[in-house]
Amino acid sequence: MLLREAIALFKKHLIINERSPETLRAYMTELENFTHYNENQYNGPVYLDEVTVQDIEEYLHELKVRGNHASRRSRMVYILRSFYNFATRQELVNNNVAARVDSIKIQQVERTFLGDEEFEELVSVIMNDLVRVLIYTLFMTGLRIKEALDLTMQDVDLTAKVIRVKHGKGNKSRIIPISDRLLPILQHYIAKNRPISNSSKFFATKVSGQLSASMANKTLRQAVTQLGWHKKVTCHVLRHSFASHLVRHNVNIVRVQKLLGHASLKTTSIYTHASMEELSEAVNTF
Repeated sequence: MLLREAIALFKKHLIINERSPETLRAYMTELENFTHYNENQYNGPVYLDEVTVQDIEEYLHELKVRGNHASRRSRMVYILRSFYNFATRQELVNNNVAARVDSIKIQQVERTFLGDEEFEELVSVIMNDLVRVLIYTLFMTGLRIKEALDLTMQDVDLTAKVIRVKHGKGNKSRIIPISDRLLPILQHYIAKNRPISNSSKFFATKVSGQLSASMANKTLRQAVTQLGWHKKVTCHVLRHSFASHLVRHNVNIVRVQKLLGHASLKTTSIYTHASMEELSEAVNTF
C-alpha cells in the first residue's frame, strides 16, 4: 500500500473518532510534508512498508537543519507514532518503524504569567469594552482563546454561574464555575455593553458578529507597549496566569487540571511557578 493511501485511511480514522478540525489539519499537514520529503528521496511514490527508521531520522534531521525547534520535531515524532500505531493495528504494515525512533527532548521553560496587580494595571489601559471583558474572562476562567470566542449566549449561564465549554481541545467538554468577581462583569456586559447583533456568539461584534483572536492579541500588544513593559503578553499568557494564580493559592493540582481541561497532570505541572523569594523561604524552613 502506498504511504499516501495509508494516510488517507488514517484521516478517516481521525474523523470517525471525532478529532478536532485543528488536530486533523495539523496531522495531515505534517504527514503531507513527511510524504513529500520521502517521495523526493525515493524519486517517486513511496510504499508504506518501504519507510525505514533511518528515513524518519533523516527527515527529523532535515527539520533541524531548516531551523525547526525541538517542539516541532517532537510533535512530528508523536504524529508518526500515532499514524504507525494505527497502520499496525489495521495490519497495513508489519513493522512499526516509528516506535523505534527516539523521542526529541524539549527543554522545559517556565511560562510567562501575570500577577494580580499586573493584570489590573493591564486592563486599566484597555479601552475597548468588548476586549476588556474577554480579557477578564480569560484571566478568571483559564479558557483557551478559541474556547472563549466559540462560546454562545446559551453556553454562558449567569443564573447557574457556569460556563459550558462544549468543544474544547481534543473535542472535550467541561463546565467552569463563574467566580463572584467575574459574575458582575459579565452581567454588566450583557445588560449594557454587548452590541445589538444577530450573532449568537457571547463575545459578539456589531459588524462581523464575532470578535477575533488577532484583534484581542493586538489590543494586548498595544496595552503592553503603552505600559512600557518588556514582556510578551498574549491571550494564552492569561490562561497561564489563571493556572499560576490557583497554584499560588494552594488549589489542588487535580482541580487545576480539571478547570484547564488538561488530559494529563504532566501538562498542568508546567504552569506552576516558584519565585526566588518562595524558594528561599522553602530552604530556610530547616
